[in-house]
Amino acid sequence: STAEKPILLNNITDAEAFISGAEVVVVGFFQDPESPEASQFRLAAGRIAEVSFGLSTSPAVLTHYGVAANTVTLFRRVDNDRRDLDMNSKDVDAEKMTRFVRMNELRLVTEYNPVTAIGVMQSSLQLHLLLITDKMSPKHPKRMRKYQAAAELFKGKILFILVDSNLNSNERIVSFFKLKKSQLPALAIFHAPDEEQDVLTLDEVSVERVQDFCNRFLQ
Repeated sequence: STAEKPILLNNITDAEAFISGAEVVVVGFFQDPESPEASQFRLAAGRIAEVSFGLSTSPAVLTHYGVAANTVTLFRRVDNDRRDLDMNSKDVDAEKMTRFVRMNELRLVTEYNPVTAIGVMQSSLQLHLLLITDKMSPKHPKRMRKYQAAAELFKGKILFILVDSNLNSNERIVSFFKLKKSQLPALAIFHAPDEEQDVLTLDEVSVERVQDFCNRFLQ
């Protein structure tokens, strides 16, 4: 897009509007917009097209968010959380920043991969629902719409995760829940602290099925 990245946030009102405007946003807080840290931040912003990046050098904004200069913060809606990356302590470059964002960009429905797996494990939401399904299936867009709609209902309670059964790296998840590819799509719910779990094979994904499955487990 031709939109300027990152967007300059000059005051608290701008910052609040920017942060509440998307499921995941990243803000760089800097004293000097021309510092080497800020230019690495711009580099990272250019690499991650689908995440909005903001930059602020306003002392009022930094104080409002309780950050020191040279901090990169990811704000996310799914568990109403934030993650801070301090650029002062270590040599944080665009590479490390990109990984930080990729790891922590949990969404209403987060696609599972070895990088987001770390962010999932670190989330305050300890109940995870997995839709294990074939992304190449012609039914996938419709399934995702239903799953996304169900995720809205459990926002802040359950982390909704999409597991693509085509990826070799996801094979161990399928076998962890004692599923075979022929039984997919399936839902699996997992309570991280005690590894309590339940599995439901589906002929089709519907908001009601997902809702019932989650509610039964929550009781």
